[in-house]
Amino acid sequence: MTDKLNLDWLISVDDHIIEPAHLWERWLPRSLRERGPRLLTGDDGIEAWTYLGKRVPTNGLSATVGREKRDFSPEPLGYRDMRPGCYDPHARVEDMNEAGILASLSFPTFPRFCGQTFFEGDDKELGLECILAYNNWMIDEWSASAPGRYIPLALIPLWDPEAAAAEVRRVAGRGVRAVAFSENPEPLGLPTINDPGRYWDPFLRAAEECGVVVCMHVGSSSQIPKINSDTSFMANLAWGAVRTSGTMLDWLFSGVFVRFPQLKIALSEGNIGWMPYFLERAEQVIDKQRFWVERGVDFDPNKGSAQERTDDGDQSIDYLTFDIRQTFRDHVYGCFIDDVAGIRNLDLIGEDNVMIEVDYPHSDTTWPDSMKLASDRLAGLAPETRYKVLRGNAERLFQFTPTDPATLPTPGTSA
Repeated sequence: MTDKLNLDWLISVDDHIIEPAHLWERWLPRSLRERGPRLLTGDDGIEAWTYLGKRVPTNGLSATVGREKRDFSPEPLGYRDMRPGCYDPHARVEDMNEAGILASLSFPTFPRFCGQTFFEGDDKELGLECILAYNNWMIDEWSASAPGRYIPLALIPLWDPEAAAAEVRRVAGRGVRAVAFSENPEPLGLPTINDPGRYWDPFLRAAEECGVVVCMHVGSSSQIPKINSDTSFMANLAWGAVRTSGTMLDWLFSGVFVRFPQLKIALSEGNIGWMPYFLERAEQVIDKQRFWVERGVDFDPNKGSAQERTDDGDQSIDYLTFDIRQTFRDHVYGCFIDDVAGIRNLDLIGEDNVMIEVDYPHSDTTWPDSMKLASDRLAGLAPETRYKVLRGNAERLFQFTPTDPATLPTPGTSA
């Protein structure tokens, strides 16, 4: 039996896959393979994915493992210049053993974090087939290559909530408990989770019914928040957690968790250090403003005008009794790579609502020192708390049983 307090291994709930060249050529129906995504070398000598007239090379920052920081660059990178663990599940397991990574949940690269590539394509029937092929590959090839080491993450057709619900139910029937979604669908041209017509409810209902976690990676809105039009890329990237804080608040105040009381969400690569402040601020807002909101008053701060609500609006939340911290504890999971501020304030966030990430093979990754760094950062916490952050919360949330660490080589001893 696995030692429940084995603190030598972690589960990373945010890694990434550089899709192997054969994925859609092997997993799409034969009649669609010529039109599906294909990895081709152009006249410029650069490898790139081609799909519906678009050509997309791999960003070098997406595959930095094994390279020195001085060599990091967003310039295109070919597969022969990548570490094999980027795209080969067997090589990935060897790298996981090296860094003390017991199991891994990975987001896609060419499809983008929640399948935006297929949403943006003009041929939605082909896009749906590409998503089905990706999910089948994720289950039957990537995850099946090393049972107990990979937590499968599925994609959905964002343009069709009923089809999305059907795909959630299909993959859930095959053991999948995680699905990718956008941190903010509006910039993609899709309805928000506050949509009056409840566009997303079929998908959310299926996720709740099947116990599938909605995972939203930072950047899955296809935008980086800008401080202003002249701010440098570096400043905007450092400011990026503001998008995830907006996602958290949007979901907490949306009424979604009232309609779907068993639904869980994970804020992938969003960090956690900001959470105590925004939860505290949300409590202050509710305390001061709840009475006039409950009376049915609408307020436009841009116009400075208030008026009685003319429609029923969304009355899902009773602000006179709303406990936003309990709602957070019941539904929201923060994910971090290296966040000292968040760990120091873990009592204000909740040790049951935090999971660790490695971000392999991206430029923010802690690989190959992942377990060593995690041990250093969590050293001041009780063993039971360290176990939750390292493994336990992920195992519980994703209903995942990892392989027994006793059967694996000691971290750091792999070739």
